[in-house]
Parts: sequence; structure tokens; C-alpha cells
Amino acid sequence: MMWTKSVLVVANVTSTSPELLETLHAQAEREPTQFTLVVPATPVGGGRQAASEKLNSALEQLRAAGLNVQGSVCDPDPVCAVTEAWDPKRYDEIIVSTLPMKFSKWLHAGLPERIAKLTDAPVTHVVSQPPRPAHRSEPPPPHDDAAAGLGPLSVLGWGAVKD
Repeated sequence: MMWTKSVLVVANVTSTSPELLETLHAQAEREPTQFTLVVPATPVGGGRQAASEKLNSALEQLRAAGLNVQGSVCDPDPVCAVTEAWDPKRYDEIIVSTLPMKFSKWLHAGLPERIAKLTDAPVTHVVSQPPRPAHRSEPPPPHDDAAAGLGPLSVLGWGAVKD
């Protein structure tokens, strides 16, 4: 029987980011790993409903990438969420995924360092870029037939006197 490493992953907005996916995939390639994703239901991010949708989307993406992952929606405070989920007998490591310092409330609160002190576990911090909104493209509006005859030279007839 092969030993499987167990990793607790904390993410919300970045739970579907390519940076987090790459980090988890690299970990799973090094050794067999079971991941548990906890998504805090932050009120700013849309609450429990939005966190649940984010979790389902992330689990689908991570499992499609071949990762062994389960997850849950947790307390809105990420420190409380980790406290509720953390069990040193169950997990070997914690991965915290945040936005860059410019955008991240979690980093401004020192979340990775606080979790490391609180749990005394190895903590890996992954910085993920903010998700970009999808661009919509629409076809140009149809041209009015009256305007179709107007070209750049149509101005020459503007002052013409008709008999």
C-alpha cells in the first residue's frame, strides 16, 4: 500500500485559477496526494451560494485534470475556515491561494503567515491573477438603406440648387 499525502487547500476567487491548478498538479506528480478544498463563504464574494457555485466549478475542473479532490464551503472568515477544517492527524500541509497583494484582503491580513502560526503546518502560498471577465462580441448593426448611398463624395451634392 502506497502512502498518500493529504493537503488542505484554502481558496475562494482563485479556486479555479491556472496558477492553483498548476501547483496542485505539480504536487500530485511528485507523490500521490489527496486534496481537500475549502472555500470560505465570504459575504463580499456573494455568500454561501456563490461559494458553493465556485466550489462546484473548481472541483469539476480539478477532477477533470486528474486530481483526487473533495471540498466544502466553510466559515466566511478564512482563519476560522482553516481552524474548523484543520486536523494535524489528517493533513500534512496547507496551500493558500490568494490574489496579488494589490487586490487581496487575505494578504493584507497576513493570512498565510497567520495560518502557519496557528496550525504549525507547512504552508505554501500561491498567488493567482484575478479572473478576467469574458468579452462579449456582437455583430455590427445593420446599415440603413438610405445611408448606403451616402459615400464620401455625397457631400458634393449638399448645396446643389434644384430647378
